[in-house]
Amino acid sequence: MPHATARADAARAVVFSPLEGAGRAELVEQRLTDAIASGVLRDGERLPSEADLAKSLGVAPVTAREALVALRHKGLVRTRRGRDGGSFVTYDDDVSFRLTEERVRALSRIELRDLSLHYAAIAGMAAEVAADRASDDDLQSLVEIDARADLATPGGARRAVGRFQLEVAAISQSPRLVHEELRLQAETGALLWMCLREQEYRDRTREHRLDVIAAMRVADAASARRATTTHIGMAVEWLIDEKVRLEAAPAPPIAHEEGSAP
Repeated sequence: MPHATARADAARAVVFSPLEGAGRAELVEQRLTDAIASGVLRDGERLPSEADLAKSLGVAPVTAREALVALRHKGLVRTRRGRDGGSFVTYDDDVSFRLTEERVRALSRIELRDLSLHYAAIAGMAAEVAADRASDDDLQSLVEIDARADLATPGGARRAVGRFQLEVAAISQSPRLVHEELRLQAETGALLWMCLREQEYRDRTREHRLDVIAAMRVADAASARRATTTHIGMAVEWLIDEKVRLEAAPAPPIAHEEGSAP
């Protein structure tokens, strides 16, 4: 579908855009890890060469190399030599699940709430502006995204959330809001929408879409914003509860590199 293709291309462009601040290997590693966990970078996909990756992210080649080494140790990338060689994404549901939980453990409650405030500010403003600018064709595109939503799996539900919110940002006609929505989806989508592991929350995403569409039909900007921010607030409250559960559970065993001593 044209909208889905455009979203995928735009999301990839954000993943490989220059990093803000110092070009540390950890930042490159986290950017690519988030993109893999969120499904922006797919299993089997070939990554740019070290030189091209460094150039696109605005970091030194040695920094890109260190990040790829770390991703290989995580099991998210494999590298093979030869004319058809390179570094390829090796997406695995179990690995992604573990990495996302590790990130939840590492972030404080304050950081999680700050994440949601940032996302709610961007998505809420996009919904508010879009409600004033939406045409009949725009509304129809939102209806179609909702109709195609796959709520049977967490990944399908998360992709539907991403497509819907990106379309709302596009309807706002603000390139900056679109870019920021894409950046947040690539960097925090897998984390923020962990609640979609549960069917109840996947069903709630449809209720949210219908509320936003209804508000936009009557150009009710305040209601469109409120429905969007309430949806994000729901997700982060689940995430904080999940952090409490994870912290109460025994820590997972430390993975050892191949050939290392236990």
